[in-house]
Amino acid sequence: MSIHKIIEVSSKSDQGWEDAAQRAVTQASKTVKNIKSIYIQDMLADIENNKISAYQVIAKITFEVEAK
Repeated sequence: MSIHKIIEVSSKSDQGWEDAAQRAVTQASKTVKNIKSIYIQDMLADIENNKISAYQVIAKITFEVEAK
């Protein structure tokens, strides 16, 4: 049986929501092992001059806790 833990993160990108999600996983993986999934809770965007200037995701990242 495995145990999973969930953390909530926020990430931004000027490329799009998919890139923002990938950045969240990439950054989290620097300190968290065994990432299994990402759930996008919210998507937001910054607007400048009537155009989207940045994409943001609020995400939940699930990872498996190692038994010791």
